[in-house]
Amino acid sequence: MKIEDIHKIDSQNMYQVLKNFPDQINEAVEIGKDAKIHSKSFKPDSIIILGMGGSAIGSDLLSSFIQSSQETNVVKFKVNRNYNINQLIGDSDLVIASSYSGNTEETISAFEQSRKQTNNILCISTGGILGSLAEKYNMPLIKIPAGYQPRCALAYSFFPLLYVLIRLNLFSISTEKMIENAIEETIEEIKKLSDLFSRPDDNNIAYVTAKKIAGTIPIIYSSTERLDSVNLRWRDQINENSKNLCYGSLLPEMNHNEINAFSHPQDLIQRLSIIYLKDKDDHPRISERFAALSDIMEGKVNIQFSFSGKGKNFLTRMFELVYLGDWISFYLAIENKTDPTPIPVINYLKERLSK
Repeated sequence: MKIEDIHKIDSQNMYQVLKNFPDQINEAVEIGKDAKIHSKSFKPDSIIILGMGGSAIGSDLLSSFIQSSQETNVVKFKVNRNYNINQLIGDSDLVIASSYSGNTEETISAFEQSRKQTNNILCISTGGILGSLAEKYNMPLIKIPAGYQPRCALAYSFFPLLYVLIRLNLFSISTEKMIENAIEETIEEIKKLSDLFSRPDDNNIAYVTAKKIAGTIPIIYSSTERLDSVNLRWRDQINENSKNLCYGSLLPEMNHNEINAFSHPQDLIQRLSIIYLKDKDDHPRISERFAALSDIMEGKVNIQFSFSGKGKNFLTRMFELVYLGDWISFYLAIENKTDPTPIPVINYLKERLSK
């Protein structure tokens, strides 16, 4: 496939946005380092992040990363995707409202509820209503660049928040050093992958995978413990960019129910493809379950793929997989002859709800 053919479908040049992702990470890191927070002495016992869709996935990934570090001092970490908070917020809690546009109605509703309980609120946005509310109530606002689809601004919703946690002394000194090294490795590896994934040829696993799963409904499987948020990112990107149905589930739970379902309807089973997302630090029994699951699915579905990150640090491996999934969703959109950027159904729904 030629780049010119891609641009005929990709009217808003998501191709270039994806290719420039290493630069976005660099800029997001600098935003995080310069971000203003109320007090460096405040050390929360729990963190509640308010967000939806592309604005929330960075928080999900942050949660996965934090849980992977045994040295972190964070007691609780919750991503709230709802209009309501449904919990009491105390003086030891930190609420972070994340909305790329600043106009996400669920996030604004949850923000207003949180404000009645605490002043420990930090906002991250390009502006909008949330930006105005942060200014009105004198709450710190991390301003991020506008001009992206929220799902294409992942680095801006992840790295500034990671630096907020560092500056709130939630990590030991040794963990902070590990994080800095992991960020450097991540940028280096994503630069290499940017060069590889942006070439639509048979040496590009993202391009090859998209071509093979075109015409199927992908099912994404990963472990609950480490890659649940990466799994969600893959599903979301294929749904939004490719306009292609995509589902997923987590091990070991799916081994206790869903694994038994691959018999009917047989004509639909043949239209499924399965993608396994793995990490070298998955529980040994999870690794065994992956191997057994792959054998069981042989002959039931025609297409199976398995992917894992190669980096030394979990942060790097996590973003390697995220970046691979983003490119697969992009090339699948091209295979589907659908423009990856516009989301007309979501926009229609928002317009209808606003009346």
